[in-house]
Amino acid sequence: MASLTPQAVGRPRLGGASPMGRVARAGAAGLAGAAAGALAQFLLVVIVTRAFTAEQAGAFFTATALALMAAGMAKLDAGNGLVFFIARAATYDYRGISGYIRAALVPCAVVSALAAAVLLPRLGLLALALPVIVAGDVLLAATRGFGAMRPTVLLDGLMLPVAQLTLVAAAALAAAPGWLPLAWALPYAPVLVLSAFGVRGRAPRTPYLPGTARDLWRHTAPRAVAGAVQAVFQRLDIVVVALLGGPAQAAVYTAATRFKVVGQLAGQGMAQAVQARLVRAMAEGELARARELYQATTAWLVLVTWPVWLGYAALAPWALGLFGPAYSSAVPVALVLAATMMVATACGMVDVVLTAAGHTTASLVNLVAATAVTIALDVALIPGHGALGAALGWSGGTLVKNLLPLWRLHRRYGLHPFGRHTLTALRVRSWAAA
Repeated sequence: MASLTPQAVGRPRLGGASPMGRVARAGAAGLAGAAAGALAQFLLVVIVTRAFTAEQAGAFFTATALALMAAGMAKLDAGNGLVFFIARAATYDYRGISGYIRAALVPCAVVSALAAAVLLPRLGLLALALPVIVAGDVLLAATRGFGAMRPTVLLDGLMLPVAQLTLVAAAALAAAPGWLPLAWALPYAPVLVLSAFGVRGRAPRTPYLPGTARDLWRHTAPRAVAGAVQAVFQRLDIVVVALLGGPAQAAVYTAATRFKVVGQLAGQGMAQAVQARLVRAMAEGELARARELYQATTAWLVLVTWPVWLGYAALAPWALGLFGPAYSSAVPVALVLAATMMVATACGMVDVVLTAAGHTTASLVNLVAATAVTIALDVALIPGHGALGAALGWSGGTLVKNLLPLWRLHRRYGLHPFGRHTLTALRVRSWAAA
């Protein structure tokens, strides 16, 4: 950063004597938004699978997965870069921060527009939504850099999935599969507009500092590649199942693995709540504070998500029946999902901690390794085992994605997801009273 080197940054404003209480409240908000979003997405899948044929549902799920994959790549991880720089600039009253926001938005807008043009013949209306999706995500991340969780919870956690569910339900009632892409994409527009207002109300208009774009992208470039790999990793399985097994198998796989969004959104909610604090703690070398945050969030992730995975494993035959009779055969997929997500959740926010410490290249290597494992297993297993083969491929990649950074954190910093702060983190009353 042009004016904010690690040595220049003053003591971070972690604020007050009770950081754990603030993490609890912010984390609870993130988890609440994640829960609402996960429920809305689950109901959306139920509606689509019940209202349309497996081939129609699979085609829709494949198209949205491809759109989100492209958007994730076009984001260039600029949002996390902004969180990093905005959090560090708090000590200096955010001097020059408006320039960082512009430096993040412009390349993302260009890349997403190019991606939309390339994918327009394949995705149609969904391709046109890519620049809107990307810009909205970057601006929401900027609000989190200023320490505000409410815009993310309300817009991304509540408004977006509920609006998508409502419009998709309307398309189902009209028996119009052709409307599904528009119903899914349209809610991103108000998210962008409201996110822009949220940033405008928080970012002071300050002079542009020389070297702003260079500093931002020097830090973010490795994460931009890692973000693209992560976007591929999260959605590739559905696309590969559709290619190798057909749209019907893609529908079955999407339905059976829909609950993995619970873990993804819960982890995302906690990460959004503590990322800025982790950046400040690691920048100042406050390893004890970073350990406290890491162990606290891991404890909460396990507490919130493990009952979901155990319940899903036990009730899989009934839960999958909600999607329709053709989906009840995917119980083994559900069991693989539940077991893998329990292991992944127990590792905590390993990649967030790793990148907060500045190891963006190591994070990229981990993601590339995880994606390579997933692709290799998918190609080997999907032709013979369909959706179950895809689940096993995703499981292998997920384990690599979590265990590699866990090993790195242990070796470099002696950090563990569980420790003496775990029980403290679960004392809800003391947190609330703090």
